[in-house]
Amino acid sequence: MLLTGTYTALITPFEKGGEKVDFAALKRLVEFQMDNGIEGLVPCGTTGESPTLDHREHEEVIAKVIEWAKARRADTTIIAGTGSNSTKEAIELTRAAAAAGADYSLQVNPYYNKPTQEGLYAHFSTIADSAKIPLILYNIPGRTGISLTIETIRRLAQHENIVGIKEATGDLNFMTQVIQETPEDFVLLSGDDNLLLPVLSIGGRGVISVVSNILPKETGEITRAWFQGEMAKAQKVFHTLFPLCKYMFIETNPIPVKYAAFTLGLCENVLRLPLTPLAKHHEAAVKSALERAQGALSL
Repeated sequence: MLLTGTYTALITPFEKGGEKVDFAALKRLVEFQMDNGIEGLVPCGTTGESPTLDHREHEEVIAKVIEWAKARRADTTIIAGTGSNSTKEAIELTRAAAAAGADYSLQVNPYYNKPTQEGLYAHFSTIADSAKIPLILYNIPGRTGISLTIETIRRLAQHENIVGIKEATGDLNFMTQVIQETPEDFVLLSGDDNLLLPVLSIGGRGVISVVSNILPKETGEITRAWFQGEMAKAQKVFHTLFPLCKYMFIETNPIPVKYAAFTLGLCENVLRLPLTPLAKHHEAAVKSALERAQGALSL
């Protein structure tokens, strides 16, 4: 069955001071997601502050999320963030995630080194050749400084172990072309909450979501309603959440969403440097946007 639905790009909570992962809070976050019917979780992505996790932490966070999520619901889909700008490192992280029971690996474009399209093809296909779980590409040029072209995506989509793409270019024309020029079973997931409904309308299958960290049930209702043919309901929920999406990116992700999770009592408002907590002058706006969304959705 094709990946379909809402998959939460899970934040990684830290203890005060930021030196240690707060595993008690991580379990609380996982259980909150499970209680609210999320289709799957994406630990150790960008929203999980993966660049600041060492290898041991990275592997342990993924393993614990798998353990806790699947204990609650065995069919929970885990898409482990195991990408790197080092092909060797990405292979090692992917092997560890597969051994822990992950269902998929999310592989971001190699950042900073800015490879050519041939280098991108070689990077992803080499990881796919060695991986024991399927790969989902992650195209986010705003963070990585490089974008996959349609031609490269088309080539990679022919690999039997590369099954989809998280698209965060913000370009619906580009995404439409990806869907048109890749096999029918190659899945496109939105990487942007604010484009979820438009992406579904062109043939996308769901979202890897930031907002669902704090409103998992409500975010998940958009995809579920859409695929059940309840277009008006999907539209209503999407438009209700849309203003909140803006505030989740008022500063660099995951700064705002971690503050929002803190206000809900899910974790401490602690990030690892070089990220810093939400600016004081933004706190009221983020909290107000969350409260407005909660109020409107409860009607």
